[in-house]
Amino acid sequence: MDQVVRAHLGRTPDDEEALEAYLRHSWRTRPWAIATAAYQLREYARTPPGRLRLRLGEFYPVPDVGLPDSEIQAWLLTLAERLSQSVDNGAAPKPATPRTHWEWHARFPELGQLLGGWFSQDTVDEFGDHDLALQEYTNETDPGLLAQLAGELRDLLALPLGESDYVLALTELGMEVDPPWPLSAGAWLAELSETI
Repeated sequence: MDQVVRAHLGRTPDDEEALEAYLRHSWRTRPWAIATAAYQLREYARTPPGRLRLRLGEFYPVPDVGLPDSEIQAWLLTLAERLSQSVDNGAAPKPATPRTHWEWHARFPELGQLLGGWFSQDTVDEFGDHDLALQEYTNETDPGLLAQLAGELRDLLALPLGESDYVLALTELGMEVDPPWPLSAGAWLAELSETI
């Protein structure tokens, strides 16, 4: 339930692209979660917690998706129905490049961790340059996560992306500095993949 709701954050509640991004990612990585999310959405909508139980932390608080409280229940039921239809029909969106901020982070979580955590505006002040930031990251990161990052980089580089798409990917995943000069975004990602 949390993932499908979070896929809609920052977008309009009836945003088809947000729902499609959730379905595309979930069908690719954990299709069983779609039916579970539909069930959870239905149950939450049918028995919403009162303010006291929310305040006490006994229930999951639905993040603000830009709807008045009076419309949340209907929206959750609509989402549940759409998810159930996808499962019942076996209708998975075609594989594609991520299209939403949520989908970029869902598909490339460790790359987002690296870019957003180690290549912020403070990178030059903290580390001096990209290579030193990367060295610090690799020294402090579990080998299993480094292996995951290597796979995510190969996955990203296998997508049919142009240079402007690589720039978008870096931005969506949290990078706040330019790639090291004179490398383009795509060239730096390829170099990063070989280094990792």
